[in-house]
Amino acid sequence: MQYALTAAEALRAEREAIAHGAVTLESLMDRAGDAVAETVANVAPQGPVAILTGKGNNGGDGWVAARLLHERGREVRVFGLVGPEGLSGAAKAAARAAVGAGVAWNSPESALDITHGLFGAAVVIDALFGFGLHGTPVEPYASAITAINDSDALVVAVDIPSGVHADTGVVAGPAVMADITVAFSAPKVGVLLEPGASHAGEIVVSEIGVPRVYVDREGCLEIWDRGDYRGLMPVPTPEDHKGSRGRVLVIAGSRAFAGAAVLTARGASRMGAGYVFAAVPAGVAPIVQSTLPHVITHTMAQTPEGTLASDSADALLDLARGVDAVVIGPGLTTQPETAHVVRRLVAETIIPMVIDADALNVFDTGGLGTIAAREAATVITPHPGELARLVGRPSEDIQADRVASVSELARGGVACLLKGARTLVSGSGRCVVTLAGNPGMATAGMGDVLSGMIGTLLAQGLSAYEAAALGAYLHGRAGDLGAEELTPTCLTAGDIDSFLPAAVRELLGE
Repeated sequence: MQYALTAAEALRAEREAIAHGAVTLESLMDRAGDAVAETVANVAPQGPVAILTGKGNNGGDGWVAARLLHERGREVRVFGLVGPEGLSGAAKAAARAAVGAGVAWNSPESALDITHGLFGAAVVIDALFGFGLHGTPVEPYASAITAINDSDALVVAVDIPSGVHADTGVVAGPAVMADITVAFSAPKVGVLLEPGASHAGEIVVSEIGVPRVYVDREGCLEIWDRGDYRGLMPVPTPEDHKGSRGRVLVIAGSRAFAGAAVLTARGASRMGAGYVFAAVPAGVAPIVQSTLPHVITHTMAQTPEGTLASDSADALLDLARGVDAVVIGPGLTTQPETAHVVRRLVAETIIPMVIDADALNVFDTGGLGTIAAREAATVITPHPGELARLVGRPSEDIQADRVASVSELARGGVACLLKGARTLVSGSGRCVVTLAGNPGMATAGMGDVLSGMIGTLLAQGLSAYEAAALGAYLHGRAGDLGAEELTPTCLTAGDIDSFLPAAVRELLGE
C-alpha cells in the first residue's frame, strides 16, 4: 500500500523529518533535483534541456536539476521567472550553485521570450509551482505554462504539474500537460484525481530521504497494489458448498428498467455467490427467469406503473431474513409505493446491504439518518449528482473536492463509494482511490453490475470498506480488459461480467 498526500500532509512530513534530524531542507532539495535529473537522463538521454523555475522550493529543485544535468554534459538553460537574487533560503543557494557551475539562465521579459527559448529543447522541466499553488496562475506564470504546453518537447513536471491543485486535482486555469511527473516521497492527491490525473502523465515516485514513518500515516488517501486486493479476495475451498459462498438478494428492476435487475444479478453471480435471488416486480420476473436460469426469481406485487408495490414490503423483509446480503435500488424508480418499500427495507433489515441508484434517490438529506443508523455493514454507491443531492450541495462542489465529499457520508458501518473517473471508497476512517477503469465504462448499467459484485463480497464476509474497495477494483479492471478487446467505444455494461474472470485470474496470479 502507498499513500497519496495533500499539500499540508506533504509539508508536515518534510517538517517532521527535518525537526527530528532525519534530513535537512538542503538535502531534500538536492535529492529532489537529482531525482528529476536522473529521470530526464533515463527518458531523454540526449538533447537540450530547458527548465522553467519559480520562486519557491520547487524552483530550487529545478535549479539543482539544472546543475546536475549541466555537470553531466547536457546543454541546459534555465528560464527563471524569479532570478537567483529574488529567491531565499535553500532555493537561493541552489540557484547560486547552478550559476556558479556555469548553468546558462535568463529572466524572460515576455511570453515570446519563453516560447523562443523553448524552441529546439528535447526536454522541458516544469519547476514553477509545486504543491504550493493556491488559486489560478497569473502572469507571467500563465504564459509560461502555455509556452510549455505549446512546445514539442518532452515535459517533466517537478512533484506536480504547475496549475493542478495538489489536494483536489482541480484545474482552475492554465496547467502544464506533463508527460512525466516526478513525485517526491509520495504522489500528491491531485495527480490521481481528474482532471489533474490527465495532466500528470506517467507518475514516477522518488524517495528523497523523508523516512516512511513521516509519510505513511493512517487517514491519508490510500493507493492499493494488487497484493492488497489479493489479500481480501474470497477464494473457494474444497469444503465450500453453495450455502457457504454467500446468499445475495437483489431487489431491483421495473417495467422501464428490467435490465437493471438482470445486470445486478449477473454481477452478483459472476462474483461467485452461492445463491442469487432476484426479487422483482411481476412484469420483470419472466425476463430475469429467461435470461438468468441460475438465479432464483421471486415475483413481487407491482404497481400499475410496473414498479414494486407497497404490498411487497413484508414479503421482501421475509426474504431478506434468509440471505447474507441485500442489493437494493437499481432500476426501481422512485414511485411513491416503491419508495415506501425501500425505506422500510433499509430501516428494518439487519444484514449487510448495498444501497444504490433509486434506493438512494428516495432519501433526501433528512433521511440520511436512516442509513447511518443501520447496524449491519452498508455500502452506498452514489454518483456525484446523487451525493450532491444527499448532502444538499451542488454537484460541482462534490467534484471540486471528491476526497472530502466521499467521506461525508462514511460514518459508523457505512462505506461510501463515489463513482466517476478514479472511483473513491471511504469507510472506517480510511479512503482509497481506484486506479482501474476507463472512459468506456461511462455507460448505463455499469453501476448495476458493480453493486451486484459488492453484494456478493459482503455476503462472503468482507467489511463494507473492503467489499466496496475490492469490488470497485475488479469492476474497473474488468472494464479495462474489456476496453482492450472491444475498444472503449464499444464496451457495454453487459460485457463487464464476461471479463471479470480474467480480472480475478490476474489478481490471483493464476
